[in-house]
Amino acid sequence: MDIPSIETFLSVAKKQSFSLTAESMYLTQPAISKRIASLERELNCKLFDRIKKKIILTEAGRLFLPRAQNIINELKAGKSSLAEMGGIISGELSMATSHHIGLHHLPPVLKQYVNEYPRVNLKLDFMDSESACLAVENAEIEVAVITLPNEPVLYLNQVRIWDDPMIIAIHNDHPLLKSIVSNKSYKKTNDLVFNKKYLEELSQYPAILPEKGTYTRELLDEYFQKFNLNPHIKLSNNYLETIKMMVSVGLGWSVLPKTLIDDTLTAVKTADFTASRALGIVTHKNRSLSPAAQKMVQLITKYNKANNIAI
Repeated sequence: MDIPSIETFLSVAKKQSFSLTAESMYLTQPAISKRIASLERELNCKLFDRIKKKIILTEAGRLFLPRAQNIINELKAGKSSLAEMGGIISGELSMATSHHIGLHHLPPVLKQYVNEYPRVNLKLDFMDSESACLAVENAEIEVAVITLPNEPVLYLNQVRIWDDPMIIAIHNDHPLLKSIVSNKSYKKTNDLVFNKKYLEELSQYPAILPEKGTYTRELLDEYFQKFNLNPHIKLSNNYLETIKMMVSVGLGWSVLPKTLIDDTLTAVKTADFTASRALGIVTHKNRSLSPAAQKMVQLITKYNKANNIAI
């Protein structure tokens, strides 16, 4: 059983396409088909079904998938361990992060990492936190730096690195703001306190929130329920920077990380609204991290402590 055939199998299973796999591996489609056919003969079973031009795993293929991934993971770990014996961290690190964390928290860490470990082939994907968790669970990536799930996940290790407090944000010229304070006052402040009555009034105005099913939206829905609020949701978007822009131009109000609040928005404080996301590192409980992944985890943790980052 040769390694290239196993790698080809994993790629076809992920992309569900022989042609896309051929493009990604810089091979011809017949070469990909030949590798899969060779693997199927060796295993004495069919790994893929072809239904209406769609490539799907057979039952045997689904059973073989995690074992094939383990073979490749062990091979990579072995290569990395041998390189580490010579004092060199090398190999490949498949990693994912959310857009918000990737833009606001990881750049200095990544800069230091590529400088210290230039022999590591860092494959960094930007994706929603929920998709990143699934990718870790399916052994498609080693490490995810994301918004952590609100509840424990059976096969995942979750390491909390940053607290990310969130706050209600409205446009500086929001109608409700104008009705509460004078025009002169509200232009000079970006910090306003709302009581429950004003929160109920605000909930009647259009809101812009992350989509249903995301960890952030689950957290916010829990707090809205706590305050007996039923926001009038006009738009949904999973990119917090995009939501910030839409709030700043007056398309609606939202709940955003405090780090995104600037003079284009007015922050609304309430006595008991204490929504806060947990940002951190996710790995698989049953997967041994490669030396490259271990160094990344260590660097993120050390950087956070050394700089006393309060998110």
